[in-house]
Amino acid sequence: MKNLVCKLLLCALLLPAFAVASDEDVPPYSFGIIAKPLNAQPDSSVLKEALLESDADNLAFVVVNGIKAGNEPCSDALYQERKALFDSAKNGLVVSVAANDWATCTEGKRSIAFEQINRVRDLFFNGDYSFGDSKIMLARQSAMPKFRNYAENMRWRVGKVVFATLNLPANDNNYINAAGRNSEYEDREIANTDWLERLFTTAKLNKANGIVLFCDGDPLIRGEQSLFFSSDSRRKGFVDIRRKILASAAKFKGKILIVHNDDDAHHASAGKGIIWHGNIGTLHVDGPWRKVNVDTSQASLFSVASQPMPIQARSP
Repeated sequence: MKNLVCKLLLCALLLPAFAVASDEDVPPYSFGIIAKPLNAQPDSSVLKEALLESDADNLAFVVVNGIKAGNEPCSDALYQERKALFDSAKNGLVVSVAANDWATCTEGKRSIAFEQINRVRDLFFNGDYSFGDSKIMLARQSAMPKFRNYAENMRWRVGKVVFATLNLPANDNNYINAAGRNSEYEDREIANTDWLERLFTTAKLNKANGIVLFCDGDPLIRGEQSLFFSSDSRRKGFVDIRRKILASAAKFKGKILIVHNDDDAHHASAGKGIIWHGNIGTLHVDGPWRKVNVDTSQASLFSVASQPMPIQARSP
């Protein structure tokens, strides 16, 4: 089966940028999603176990949705340790950046978010390929001079499904409700909007029947639906991105799956797998990692596999 996945990825990656692979060219496959580290488990043991388990499975690729827990230090030593861990993966591994990785970092009482995101970009988001042994070729937004700072926004394709990451931190998109202090948010919002436009254009040109978007925050949840906020005004940072996604989805004939880490949305989706609203589905990653199946012959296109059995619980 590993050979099948290798052939699948090789076929998808060697095709021209806007070529279309038929359903026969790409059989059903699965990818893995590793949740961001939790504050209760700030060491690397759970992350290492999730990587070992996903390495042992038959996966096209793996996405790590966050580098570190909120109570872990924003230190080079930690980032270097995680980078080496990602490099050791057997599957192609893509990192989707989360708020804990940069937006919540402080030095004393001063935010160092701007400095930290640049350091994270230097360490984790350079080159044309993913981490891991099975390299995945990635298209980065930073290839465009206007958006050269946004290497963390990436795109790749397997058959008729386009995958992408979007820097959308769960801390209300790093929105600050104060005049003159939102330059980071405003610049990134322009970049994210452009990246979404290009993502949907790419999907249309490739005649894709599916889009998967990996991000930290859930852009679709409104304040009145959340655990911590009582009104939509408390999630202002997601308003424009939500409108953009909904408007683009209305013109897209296929399925859109948003995979996120937003704990504010977790209470509404815990244990429910993919929650669909029209052609948009949202999936909160619970547990150390989850496996998603892709089958273009099925109307639902995406399905969540049962929670993978831990390695130590498997029969020899």
